[in-house]
Amino acid sequence: MLFVDSNGSQQDEDTTSSENGSDDYPRIPISMDGPREWTYTMRRHMQEVVPGLYLGPYSAASRSQLQSLLEHGITHIVCVRQDIEANIIKPNFPDKFKYLVLNIADTQTENIIQHFQNVKAFIDDGLSSGGQVLVHGNAGISRSAALVLAYVMETYGLSQTRAYAMVQQRRFCINPNEGFMTQLKEYEPIYQAQKTLKNRQPSLTRQRTKRTIHQMDTERTEDKCDTMDS
Repeated sequence: MLFVDSNGSQQDEDTTSSENGSDDYPRIPISMDGPREWTYTMRRHMQEVVPGLYLGPYSAASRSQLQSLLEHGITHIVCVRQDIEANIIKPNFPDKFKYLVLNIADTQTENIIQHFQNVKAFIDDGLSSGGQVLVHGNAGISRSAALVLAYVMETYGLSQTRAYAMVQQRRFCINPNEGFMTQLKEYEPIYQAQKTLKNRQPSLTRQRTKRTIHQMDTERTEDKCDTMDS
């Protein structure tokens, strides 16, 4: 299987690294065998953007699509809507799939960055349990696409630009609004800093443990000396 490197070229699985050259991130598992030709009707269906993660419109999760969802192995669904859409866009199969329902408006001033980590945790939970995840809004173009882009960025250590090219290769019609694109750009240093901090925590814990053991040894020595002196 071929994989995409940070420049968009094809490499074998064992030679491909993440965009930032760090082993802290997994290799980018998206092959170059995307749709040969994108047609307008394809936007009505969901597409797999990375293994196990699908992006699509609400029509892909409608009542008429239950069989398709089951055939694709979908177990988790992120349903994105705003209050005025609640009667139209809703979880149709709460007894069959695990849902995360988010209230997000498709406006440039909407704070979507606040949902990125919650969505990532939900997707990771679905994938780690052996399931498949669908993220949808109304059209699968702006809100849901932004959430998937953030997930791909943070999971594979990619920039906004590289993640966009990757996801668009699978679902050509994605087009997050300008405000969402700005927040995705702002998210780059945030997730990178959080990754660095997370990686440092085990080391700091070990250092604190070593200091504690050293302190205990010192205290035992001092107690022994005090006993002998007495």
